[in-house]
Amino acid sequence: MTHKVSRIALLAGALLAAAGCSVQDRANDTLNGMHSTRLLVDESVAGGMGGTAAYNTEQTMNAFLTGYSYWDNTPRGSAQIARPVIHRKAGGTGTYEDPVTLAVGHVKRNGRSYMDYPAGTKFYIKNLQRYAIVEDLCGDGPKPQAGPCHSGYQGHDWLDIYVGGKGISESWVDGCMNRITGIQPVILNPRPGYPVSPGEIAASGCATF
Repeated sequence: MTHKVSRIALLAGALLAAAGCSVQDRANDTLNGMHSTRLLVDESVAGGMGGTAAYNTEQTMNAFLTGYSYWDNTPRGSAQIARPVIHRKAGGTGTYEDPVTLAVGHVKRNGRSYMDYPAGTKFYIKNLQRYAIVEDLCGDGPKPQAGPCHSGYQGHDWLDIYVGGKGISESWVDGCMNRITGIQPVILNPRPGYPVSPGEIAASGCATF
């Protein structure tokens, strides 16, 4: 279901304190000319105004990508998700027809969560060569909007992709997720036909392309 706050908070703190330069350098080298939709998404979706203009056409943008696994999901040691669309549990092979589960930040008001991207929104993650679909919430507690999943990282939306990892050492999976973490290009509302390297992300060793 939702990613544990403790791990997200630790990751955010570590990145800001130690890895910010390397992440920003990578972004400067490879992402010139692309942009984030941070403010547009916050105003139209999380703000509850119901706008949908951001989701009608394919759009390349920068996003801050992290991973969550079977081991650090909530509840721990499960593949439960909060907003199932095509999967009953977190999963997916990464094809256009079977995209990988993705968690996004959310705002909680009066007991209801307003997602940064609506459930069912598709992305294409270029560095992983996989399609992904929003089916889960990132950030726990009564005020998830105060956490990094919704706040984003260096002005970029935070996307948290499910890597799997059941049957694999938790410490190894943690290292695997660290390898895919960073600001990188993604495509919102992607068309079919982009290159795909299908399969569980952790089982592939979190390979990037």
